[in-house]
Amino acid sequence: MRAPTSDLPIRFENVTVTSGAVTVLDRITLTLTPGPPTILIGPNGSGKSTLLRMAMGLIAPSQGRVTWGGREDVPPTRRAIVLQRPTMLRRTASGNIRYALRASGVARAEAQGRIDEVLALVGLEQLADRPARRLSGGEQQRLALARALARDPAILFLDEPTASLDPAATKAIEDIVHAVGQRGIKVVMATHDLGEARRLAGDIVMLHRGRVIETGPAASFFSTPQSSEARTFIAGELLV
Repeated sequence: MRAPTSDLPIRFENVTVTSGAVTVLDRITLTLTPGPPTILIGPNGSGKSTLLRMAMGLIAPSQGRVTWGGREDVPPTRRAIVLQRPTMLRRTASGNIRYALRASGVARAEAQGRIDEVLALVGLEQLADRPARRLSGGEQQRLALARALARDPAILFLDEPTASLDPAATKAIEDIVHAVGQRGIKVVMATHDLGEARRLAGDIVMLHRGRVIETGPAASFFSTPQSSEARTFIAGELLV
């Protein structure tokens, strides 16, 4: 599995996203660079999911611009995203991955090798022939990761992939995130779980009310937060 990085860095330059009268992202300036996982944190409604979708190229800014490796309007062939509630097709686990590869134009002769590789990476090789919709919630999320990774992305966006999972299933997902990072794939992940952010993050981006409140290395963010919002959030208090 190669991990090209030509879509990095991803730069948000004074980006605003509006939906009707609501400002979802407010004048975001941010750079996502190669390296360990970047973890997006913040209360519900802070703009994490919208930021991920925009970095993937699924949403256009209302104002400002986004660039990938210094270029605009780059097709997302080297990016993949896993949503919080991924849809499972009425196929086997391996069939779900095969469908994604076919849609990406991967030759049939190459597809089976990729399927075997990513199923092994996520620990589902023994469930390759099981209907995807009969998998547990944690297994479905791992399959969604395998389906995304089969496209051989340089950047993987994850939108709260462990939400509603039990501790064992959460650990399995976090282990995959570590393994993916070791392969040189850049992970950008949203989570509401501060413990998970501490375990996974190389750097932190904190959002609140559509704005970037604070960014920086995870160790310094958690030990010496610079903003009152970050201090409040880390302390487990309500941030309104």
